[in-house]
Amino acid sequence: IRFFKDLRQIPEDVFTANRKKMLHMTRLEPFLNRQAKNLSGGMRQKLSLICTLVHLPDIIFLDEPTTGVDPRSRQEFWQIIVDLVEERHVTVILSTSYMDEASRCHRVALMHEGKIIRQGTPKELKALLEGRMMSFPVEPQYKALTLLQKFPLAQDSQLLGQRVKARLLTSEAGVREYLENEGVRCGEPEEEKTSLEDVFVQLTSKDKLSASMPFAGKAAPARQRVVSCENVTIRFGSFKAVDAITCDIYSGEVFGLLGPNGAGKTTLIKSMCGLLPPSAGKIITAGYNVLGERQKVWDNIGYMSQRFSLYRDLSVRENIDLYKGLYNVSGVNEQQLLENIGLAALAERQAGKLPLGIRQRLSLICAVLHEPPVIFLDEPTSGVDPVARRDFWNIIYQLARELGKTVLVSTHYMDEAERCDRLILMDQGRLVALDSPDNLEHRAAGSFGQLLIITTPEPKKTYALVKNIVSRAGMYGQEVHVRSMTPEKHMVLLSEALTAAGLTDCTITPSRLSMEETFMDLISDGSGEVEHV
Repeated sequence: IRFFKDLRQIPEDVFTANRKKMLHMTRLEPFLNRQAKNLSGGMRQKLSLICTLVHLPDIIFLDEPTTGVDPRSRQEFWQIIVDLVEERHVTVILSTSYMDEASRCHRVALMHEGKIIRQGTPKELKALLEGRMMSFPVEPQYKALTLLQKFPLAQDSQLLGQRVKARLLTSEAGVREYLENEGVRCGEPEEEKTSLEDVFVQLTSKDKLSASMPFAGKAAPARQRVVSCENVTIRFGSFKAVDAITCDIYSGEVFGLLGPNGAGKTTLIKSMCGLLPPSAGKIITAGYNVLGERQKVWDNIGYMSQRFSLYRDLSVRENIDLYKGLYNVSGVNEQQLLENIGLAALAERQAGKLPLGIRQRLSLICAVLHEPPVIFLDEPTSGVDPVARRDFWNIIYQLARELGKTVLVSTHYMDEAERCDRLILMDQGRLVALDSPDNLEHRAAGSFGQLLIITTPEPKKTYALVKNIVSRAGMYGQEVHVRSMTPEKHMVLLSEALTAAGLTDCTITPSRLSMEETFMDLISDGSGEVEHV
């Protein structure tokens, strides 16, 4: 921080005041003597922000500032930005691949292939899409997806946990009838909010799968327990990185690991893979004990690390050939494989020169060439754009739904967490919650209140008013989000207060909690009992 003070030639008295304020906002004061390289990802980003802001600029450029940062740190980061905009009227120009972050901005420009294709407020951009976004519980799920992608009155079809989600240009009854006539069982539909990601994907891609797995046609095995952790503890000296974790994970399941930076997610994954022995407890992976049967564990898993781990100077085809040899894989039609995963045109290109989303797809294919029953994906889509991320998840669902593979995913993307069948929430090495995304949301709403969204033409004035009425409120672009244990009562109180203040064009709408809000609630509620479902 002092180095940047000298670079900016900030007077000592101004620097002292600014430094104190920035350290208070970021809560980094206890770590002043720690080397920057030893800070967590979120703390490093907040330190970068201090160094950027210590001379109190009027304009701030932030280039993907929260990529790879956990939800807690990201929320704290955004609160700092909102406070600066409110208090000092700073202009913030920010790039991001997180569409939920884009929704917090006052105005957004969507870019594709070097051009701005649309711009406006988040509300204006969401209004570009016709129809209603709906989701249905379906069985079989992947068949329902492929059918909807052929149905002209359903657009932007995608999988979401045990459901299929699409933007309907006809009635829900018409879609259910179409699916049921094709042998798909449908549950009750549920309306979903249109997101900026829906807008971006619709404007930049066609409504079809761009990649598929090369192992189609093989029957998925019956549901069975594939990974089992029993009171697993992992210590590094006196430090407990993982503290008495117990969970079972099943075939055909997409299982998510969620937690702040340093929660122990990667450590637990490495132990499940047999790369790191547990200090206490027992782990069975693919039927083998990770302590005494590591080689058998390795033969039966696929692993994709956070960082791109293929050979950058080899071509796409050469990397695939290498992994075929390492895993002793035979009988794979290489050209058909490349076509299935959408890489035929890039087969001779060096892996290091591929776009990030394509590199990650190649990494996944190499990790599953030997058709392992268990696949570990450690933050596989960090920094990947929304279209490539959705393609990547189509492949994940094919692996789980069509082939019965067990897929474990650690992620910081809250919309990805919603796509998992079950989630384990970790904090400081402990298991905080284990359940489906829907059940976790209901638990958070029951403990911390329902979400009320206030749409307003004057968000600053609205926020200043409502934060004196409710204990929890926050600005999200042109919206103000409020939490209430008595939503009916507060809707009346808020409406009366807004009308009295002359804010007559506001609407107050009850809404489901986002996964980020659910995550923040449950992590902060570490005292609650853990529920296993």
